Amino acid sequence: MQFISVVDLKQQLDGKASVFLLDIRENYERDACSIPSYHIPMAEVCSRLNEFPVDQQVIVMCNSGKRAEALANLLETDFGMNDLLVLEGGISAWTEQIGIN
Repeated sequence: MQFISVVDLKQQLDGKASVFLLDIRENYERDACSIPSYHIPMAEVCSRLNEFPVDQQVIVMCNSGKRAEALANLLETDFGMNDLLVLEGGISAWTEQIGIN
């Protein structure tokens, strides 16, 4: 499993890189703070894999990175997905290092 820092993700997004940023947090967490992303709550991800693009890297994010890491491990192990990154520190690291507009 690989990780991406919030600074590197911000650079990719600013450069219009083609990435699929998957936010697996619950609705109430997103209501508090979010960045542009595709939202599928963690409990629904495995049943909604058909919504993932086949031609883009998937970056999984949560609040702190722990749930994203666990989910990415599951997706790699049980579903053979290998083009996954975990946002290191999650949205908490994003708000601390990048901020929210």
